[in-house]
Amino acid sequence: MAQSFVTGSVDTEKGPVPLVSSCLAWSDRWGDIKARWSVGRMDHQVAPGLYALGAPDAQSSVLVTANYKMSFNRLREALPGRNAWILVLDTEGINVWCAAGKGTFGTEELVRCLEDCGLDRVVSHRKLILPQLSAPGIEAHQVKRLTGFRVVYGPVRATDLPFFIDAGFKATPEMRRKTFTTWERAVLIPVELVSALKWGAVLSFVFFLAAGFLISGNFLSSALNHGLFATLALMGAVIAGAVITPLLLPWLPGRAFALKGAVTGFMAAGILAFMWSGSHGFGHSESIAWFFLVPALSAYLAMNFTGASTYTSLSGVRKEMRVAVPLEISAGIIGICLWIRACFIA
Repeated sequence: MAQSFVTGSVDTEKGPVPLVSSCLAWSDRWGDIKARWSVGRMDHQVAPGLYALGAPDAQSSVLVTANYKMSFNRLREALPGRNAWILVLDTEGINVWCAAGKGTFGTEELVRCLEDCGLDRVVSHRKLILPQLSAPGIEAHQVKRLTGFRVVYGPVRATDLPFFIDAGFKATPEMRRKTFTTWERAVLIPVELVSALKWGAVLSFVFFLAAGFLISGNFLSSALNHGLFATLALMGAVIAGAVITPLLLPWLPGRAFALKGAVTGFMAAGILAFMWSGSHGFGHSESIAWFFLVPALSAYLAMNFTGASTYTSLSGVRKEMRVAVPLEISAGIIGICLWIRACFIA
């Protein structure tokens, strides 16, 4: 794997270790921006293994991260002027928090990576600093038993690492707190939005053609009138579920993400129906169909944000999905049936 961010190497007893800088190049930042928008997202990776930051020696700290390049970049960028070793686990290009939940940032992978890179011959101490958000996937006592290395959990944010290290590896309560602010929710939107727009475009094309064929009269006129509204409704569902819901998350009613998404979906359907009603041959039957379809799609998209939220749990998400997914599917089927019926009587 070609790695343009490697600036040289550091000789160790185990052999040369790639050297990296805390200063990100434009190519690093551009890669992060593209990954945010789901462009080459799964290729935005770092080769697993050991890296040197600055001029580390046998006493320097060892920081562990995922091989998702944005995670790697945030870590090294937070340590200007510092000397450290960075151990990168193979998480299949997934960030630390998600990888810990999926098991790729786990005890087995950490132990394997320690053995492969021969870290015990590179450093004289036996301490590893892991991200706090990796804790769900790590059994610290097993790591200690199998490798002799002790796990210390660092702060939630990489930017707090210099203060954490200078304080003798002690974190303040603020360093342990994971927030989920409006901005932190907003940065998650692009990747979900791009994914949703892809299948939204396909569905829009299907509805556009179906309207032209199913509704009696001129094909183009029917497609432009009813098919165009279907396209607007589907895009409205995407915006409601993937954009409006995460932005307004704390203020939307209910605890379930699906319910919050359904609320914004109903709002979107209501606005579209009001704007379109009474024109272009648009009837009440067709309007009712989209009051089923738009909330169902919006609710489904809203559930994608459960994995990034600070106030959901794995058991809670599974419970919500057991209830919400069948309801979303049922609402979608009812909506499609009502829409087809409306096409025949239009």
